[in-house]
Amino acid sequence: MTEGGLTDSHSTPPAAAEKTNTSVPFPDEEATEEDTKTAEKTPLNEDEEKGDKNEKSKGSAVLKVVGSSDPDCAAEAEFEHPEGGWGWIVMLAAMWCNGTIFGIQNSFGIFFISLLHEFSAADDETLKFKTAWVGSLSMGMVFFCSPIVSVFTDLYGCRKTAVVGAAVGLVGLLASSFVRTLGPLYFTYGIVFACGCSFAYQPSLVILGHYFKKRLGLVNGIVTAGSSVFTITLPSLLSFLLNRLGLHNTFRIISIFMFILMLVVFTYKPLMPEPRSPQTGRALRLSKIFNFNIWKSVEYRIWALGIPAGLFGYFVPYVHLMAFVEESFGTDVNKEILLICIGITSGVGRLFFGRVVDSVPGVNKVYLQVSSFLVIGVMSMMIPLCQVFGGLIAVCLLMGLSDGCFISIMGPIAFELVGSQNASQAIGFLLGMMSLPMIVGPPVAGLLRDKLGTYKEAFYLAGIPPIIGGLVLCFIPYVERRKQQQQQQQQDKMLDGKANSVLQPFNAHEDKKELECSI
Repeated sequence: MTEGGLTDSHSTPPAAAEKTNTSVPFPDEEATEEDTKTAEKTPLNEDEEKGDKNEKSKGSAVLKVVGSSDPDCAAEAEFEHPEGGWGWIVMLAAMWCNGTIFGIQNSFGIFFISLLHEFSAADDETLKFKTAWVGSLSMGMVFFCSPIVSVFTDLYGCRKTAVVGAAVGLVGLLASSFVRTLGPLYFTYGIVFACGCSFAYQPSLVILGHYFKKRLGLVNGIVTAGSSVFTITLPSLLSFLLNRLGLHNTFRIISIFMFILMLVVFTYKPLMPEPRSPQTGRALRLSKIFNFNIWKSVEYRIWALGIPAGLFGYFVPYVHLMAFVEESFGTDVNKEILLICIGITSGVGRLFFGRVVDSVPGVNKVYLQVSSFLVIGVMSMMIPLCQVFGGLIAVCLLMGLSDGCFISIMGPIAFELVGSQNASQAIGFLLGMMSLPMIVGPPVAGLLRDKLGTYKEAFYLAGIPPIIGGLVLCFIPYVERRKQQQQQQQQDKMLDGKANSVLQPFNAHEDKKELECSI
């Protein structure tokens, strides 16, 4: 919806003279002409007329302006989402975006083995530590850039931000195909490609809120399931390409996915109008860049603390699981099947929990993330305990299901905690805070492997942070219940005060009558 289709909240309705409300006189008094004129000029009546006019406006998206003398309240808007239409095309484009970006990122374990063979050195005792930095830096930068991406998304829109991001990611992958040493990959793959992915990824979360509200959980689950579909198919494809064509040509081939991404994000047509604000010029631009409203929410602050705390070990299996399988079960075992299992159940989890979350009221959605964190933590600790390959398959199936639950409800929880107008920067800041643990975790696990000669301690320690993060998130529903109780108490006091103020004039009038009768 364009701004031209909005009703001006400051204009006077043409039918204002026809719609009048008179003040209610006392029982023994008549409404005078002056009282009627006063009632006609009441701001409340004007706001009601404007609200009626706005409700009659037609279109795929409707903005209902709520009038108020408070400038902050005047900017409050209720947006009617299309719940379909062009939104289905946008959903498919966002699904391709998630699949391309996280399908490649989640398959880094395949690249990890190839990089170890490509740049191996007999006297390098920290090769796994150095090589793990390529993947962890790439995944971490996707989230580290998110606060900056949220600002660009607010200033320039989802479409422009995503197109530029896909183009930068394409350049990063192509540049990686010409690298002949490990060092430059930190920049081309770990920074350039990852930054491009970040600028393309976050708008895919924000644009869904323009088209869906009632179905947002389901649609978000479908979109995030794109990465599961790619995680299922890419490991086998990458293994085939790496064996037949080598590392460098494989980078060139998968860059085609980024080129397609650059084309499909042109479908990100924004609908949600700009919020009305008394600020203009530089003040308005600064308010967009530095949106501190999200940090006023105690629930969001807890969320922004608990999620990063649980992610120090989250990315460790994606980087080191393939190397662990080779060391424990040999090189002949079909190790790619583990990533495929994670991808399958992650996709199922995103679709299932994306549908379930629509029926879970309020911040109770957080309990789903708590459960997923606890399962991921326990399963990470179970990896080195598996003595048979079938046990690893079972562990990966449960990890994938929990991963799907965790990812699919990120967007709905953000919209629940801070509202749709603040969701972009709320998601951006959270993803940015997630970057540090995701960057640090895999290299630390690789360093433990290089020093101790085994992956057991690395996976044991990787399971502790998700459990801690899940426990922290449990405080969000508790704080929400306390806040609702306080609001209910304040509302009851206001209602009691209004009732007393309404009854007082009538009581005074009756007292006057009784006094006259007694005289």
